[in-house]
Amino acid sequence: MTGLVFFVEQIALGLYILIGVGLLIFWMRLNQAQRDLRATYYELERDIYRYRRSSALTGLLLLTELGLVVLGVQQVVAPTLRSRLDLSAVSAAAITDLPFVTPTPPDVVFGGSPIDISGVRIGATEVVRVLATPTLTPTPVGTILPNPPAVEGCDTPNATLQVPANGMLVFEPINVIGTAFTENFAFYRFELNGPQTLGNFAILRDYTQPVVETGVLGQFVPSFYQPGRYQFRVTVFDITNTLRAACTVNITISEPIPTPTPLQSR
Repeated sequence: MTGLVFFVEQIALGLYILIGVGLLIFWMRLNQAQRDLRATYYELERDIYRYRRSSALTGLLLLTELGLVVLGVQQVVAPTLRSRLDLSAVSAAAITDLPFVTPTPPDVVFGGSPIDISGVRIGATEVVRVLATPTLTPTPVGTILPNPPAVEGCDTPNATLQVPANGMLVFEPINVIGTAFTENFAFYRFELNGPQTLGNFAILRDYTQPVVETGVLGQFVPSFYQPGRYQFRVTVFDITNTLRAACTVNITISEPIPTPTPLQSR
C-alpha cells in the first residue's frame, strides 16, 4: 500500500494531465448534448440527448473526484507516510568504503577431530592453528558491493551524493544525502535508470530548495522497483531550465532481508 501511494505521488502530474483531457472531452459532450436538446422537437430524440447530457455530467463529476483523490494522496497521504517511515537504519554521516572483517570462531572441530595443519606453510610466520571462515551473513544496509562502475559527473560541489554511495546495496527507504545548488537555482530532481525504466532515466521527484552544505536532499523508496542494478542521479537546473550539474552513482536494489524469528522458549 505504501508503494502504491508513493507511485501515485510520482505520476501525479501525468494523472492531472489525463484528468484534464477527460474533463475537456466530457465538457464538449455536455455542450453538444445541450445544443442538440434545444434544437430538436421530437420527444424520442430529446430523451436520447437528455441521456447524453446526464452521462457527460456523470463523467465530469467522476473525473473531478479522481483529481481530488490524487491531490489528497500527493499533498497529504504521501507526506504523512514519509514522515512516519523509520529511517534509523541509515546514518546521516558520509558512507566510505570500509574493510569487511569476517568473524572467525576459534578451535573449529569437524567430525570430532581437530584440523591437521602439519602440511600448511605460510612464509616465515609460524602457523598456530587453521580457523574456518563461516558463511557470510546477509548484506546490511550501507554495504558497498565490490567493483561498481565509475560515477558520472559529481566533479563539482554543485551536485554530489554521499548516500546512496557508489555501489551501495539498497532495500529499504533511505535519506538521500549530498548537495544540490547553482547560481540562479530553480530546482533539482532525482532520476533512476535500470531494469524497470526501460534503459532510460525516469524522473522520481523535483525539489525547489537548494542544499548548499552536505545534508538531506530527499528520500528514495526502492520498494516498488524490481531488484537489479540501477543508476541513481541528482540533476540541478537553473531558472532557464538548463542543466547545470549532475551526479550519477550506481546502486543495487534487492528484496528486503527477512528478520530472523526468535525461537519460542518452552
